[in-house]
Amino acid sequence: MADVIVVGAGNAALVAALSAAEDGASVMVLEAAPLTTRGGNSRFSGGIFRIAHDGMDHLRPLLTDDALHWADKVELDPYPADRYLADLQFTSQGQCDPALTGEMVRRSYETVLWMKAKGVHWELVVDKLFDPENFDPAETYTLPPGGALRATHEGLGLMRDLFAAAEAADNIEIRHGAPVHELLMDGSTCRGVRVRGIDGFDDHLGRVVLACGGFESNPQKRLQYLGAGWDLVKVRGTAFNMGTVLDAALDAGAAPSGHWGGAHASPLDADAPPVGQLSMTDKLSRYSYPYCVLLNRDGERFVDEASDEVWLTYAKTGSAIREQPGAWAVQIFDQRTVRLLEPRYSTGTPIEADSIADLAHKLGLPAETAMRTIEAFNAAASAEGEFEPFVKDGRRTAPGLLPPKSNWALPLDSPPFVAYPVCCGITFTYGGLKIDTEARVIDTTGQVMTNLYATGEIAGGFFYHNYPAGSGLVRGAVFGRIAGESAARGA
Repeated sequence: MADVIVVGAGNAALVAALSAAEDGASVMVLEAAPLTTRGGNSRFSGGIFRIAHDGMDHLRPLLTDDALHWADKVELDPYPADRYLADLQFTSQGQCDPALTGEMVRRSYETVLWMKAKGVHWELVVDKLFDPENFDPAETYTLPPGGALRATHEGLGLMRDLFAAAEAADNIEIRHGAPVHELLMDGSTCRGVRVRGIDGFDDHLGRVVLACGGFESNPQKRLQYLGAGWDLVKVRGTAFNMGTVLDAALDAGAAPSGHWGGAHASPLDADAPPVGQLSMTDKLSRYSYPYCVLLNRDGERFVDEASDEVWLTYAKTGSAIREQPGAWAVQIFDQRTVRLLEPRYSTGTPIEADSIADLAHKLGLPAETAMRTIEAFNAAASAEGEFEPFVKDGRRTAPGLLPPKSNWALPLDSPPFVAYPVCCGITFTYGGLKIDTEARVIDTTGQVMTNLYATGEIAGGFFYHNYPAGSGLVRGAVFGRIAGESAARGA
């Protein structure tokens, strides 16, 4: 028997476990995955943490010595709390819970600093934006202030550090291959959990922190909640987020919250496997699309490729691709923009041609339509204005082109052309359990469910429609720390 039982073993879960242990509780972590594939979606992630900060000098204390050499080579504006909250409101179309997001933003920096003290290493996000080898080392580059910080070695490094900290703690036990099947409830009071095994069930009593993800790995539930076609999309992360514990909590009386028809869905290599592989983590993502022209199978544009910086648009662009014929699209670059491709594109095989007609034939697109689309785009993209790849440059297409391109609108006219086919990859779902600012689960009558807490992707109310990059890991860590504190205090 442990004082606190943490369900799951990703970023949110291990932060909760470390927090509860720090406050003196004995902790049991129950992970559905075996040892080799433990770590949830966090292990597949790019490791970006979107935190409020006052600029580079504020981030320097977080960075490793190796990471500090980039600090003088990049420009970084402050990212104050009000701008962070504005980005959350913008991407969620004003629907995110102000109390929850306010707490998340307020505690974002202190949580990352606390994680550093626990052994997590931090660096600047540079190669996610461009390949440093393609640029003059004497030049200074601009980082988006909300997407500047990540765990060293991305999700793999994040989870390596968190597991090392948890395994070094005397009062934390981690069990792998231990899928929670049911919550042990006495009315609206949680007494513990029931774990499913090959030969039967094991019951474990204690206060319970749910940190085991949403339902994105479950094609049945994707179809049920997200709609037609979502059962066929590819999963970018873990295969273990089936929604079992989410259902168990709802069956026990927990209130649903958030955007149940919404999900983080981003552009993924069209040849990616059906479910994420740890050998590739997030290296099959295709996020340099603001510099491309994006065509569907009919040879037509269907989205503004550059309505904002990539970290504020990528999580909805996958959904736009899923809505196209065959849930397929292609990103086309020319020689003026191909240098801007982030290193992840090296995991794909580009299709190249010296003309749009030849490229269309190789891609199986209607050549005449594709040529007309590119000609119309080029005519509208010939407006004056300086092309500045690392800041929103406002270089947009001329009025009348639909859809427009709002930034980085260079004509696609410098062959050879380089194309990368893409599909929709789902990362996590937005609907979840209703919680309060102490990470306590709320039931359908509006009352606190005693001894039951939730954090990470299983908690709803944070994201609707879209998502600012890096805020998911921060949500999990901030409320993981809060959940651990709350559960240990109660124990």
